[in-house]
Amino acid sequence: MGMDKVMQFKNLVAQYTEVKVEDMTDDMRFREDLGFSSLDFMSFLGEIEDTFDVELEQENASQVHTIGDAIAMINKMMEE
Repeated sequence: MGMDKVMQFKNLVAQYTEVKVEDMTDDMRFREDLGFSSLDFMSFLGEIEDTFDVELEQENASQVHTIGDAIAMINKMMEE
């Protein structure tokens, strides 16, 4: 995923958290570090699908805990 896509992704994250894009790191956890609720996370996954034109499966989404996990998952799906 190019830097522009990573920024696009982090801008999506920023809509759900007080954390600024420039302060986000790959090891930040959505719930613990960014304060996502379960509902936030589900909405966020829907936005990822729309923005990056991918289809997330529940089992994949349940493996995503950090920003880095999410970026890796999207990268993998965009290659398929």
